[in-house]
Amino acid sequence: MAADPAGQRVGTEQSERRQTPDGRRHRVPQRAIHMRRAWQGLLAHLRRLALVEEATAAVEFALILPIMLLVYIGSVEASVAITTDRKVQSVAGALGDLVARSDTTISTATLEDYFQAAEGIMTPYPAGDLLQTVTQVQVLSNGTSSVVWSWQYENGIMGPGAHEAGSAFSLPAPMREIAQDNSKTTYVIVSEGSYAHMPLFGFIFNQPINLYRENFLMPRFGGNITVN
Repeated sequence: MAADPAGQRVGTEQSERRQTPDGRRHRVPQRAIHMRRAWQGLLAHLRRLALVEEATAAVEFALILPIMLLVYIGSVEASVAITTDRKVQSVAGALGDLVARSDTTISTATLEDYFQAAEGIMTPYPAGDLLQTVTQVQVLSNGTSSVVWSWQYENGIMGPGAHEAGSAFSLPAPMREIAQDNSKTTYVIVSEGSYAHMPLFGFIFNQPINLYRENFLMPRFGGNITVN
C-alpha cells in the first residue's frame, strides 16, 4: 500500500512544532537551532583547548623543575656556607681577644677554657672539624718576627700548635708596621680558625669546603704573655 504524501507532511510539521505554556504550537526558527549547535561546538572546542593548555603547562613545569631545584638547593648551600664562615671568623676573633686580655701569665687550664668557650660559637653546626690555633709572635725593633709559643685545640684535645717556637713568622705588612717599635720588642697574638665545611645535600658541592680565618691582636697590657 502506498504511503500518503499528505500524511508525511503533517508528521513533519508536527515534529517541528513545540508546545507553548498556553497550549499553542509554533514553529522553532532554523536560525536558533543553528546558533545553538554553533554555541555547543564552541564550548566543546574551548574544553579541548583547556585540556591542551593544561598538558602544555605540565610539560613546561616538568622541564623547569630541575632548574628550580638546583637554584633552591644552591641558595641554601651558599647561605649555610656563608653563615659557617662567619662563625669561624667569630671563633678566631673571640679566642684572640680572650688571650690578648691576659696579663703576663696564662695557665694551660685557662687557655683550654678559652678554646672551649670559642668552640661554642659554632653551635648549631658540629665543631668536630674545627681547628683553633693561638700563637704569640714577637716583633723585634728591626721588624723581624718569630714565634714565642703556639697552642692548638681540636676534637677536645689541646696540644702544641703547628708553629714551632723560634721559627720565623710572616706578619702582614700593615700589622708589622703597627707592632714594630724601634726602641723595644713587641708582641702580637695571632689566632686562627679553620673548618672543613661539608655541604648539606652534596648536589651542588660534593667536596668539603675549607674555611680559614686569621686575626691579629696586640696584648692589652703591652708585654709578653707566657703560658704555663
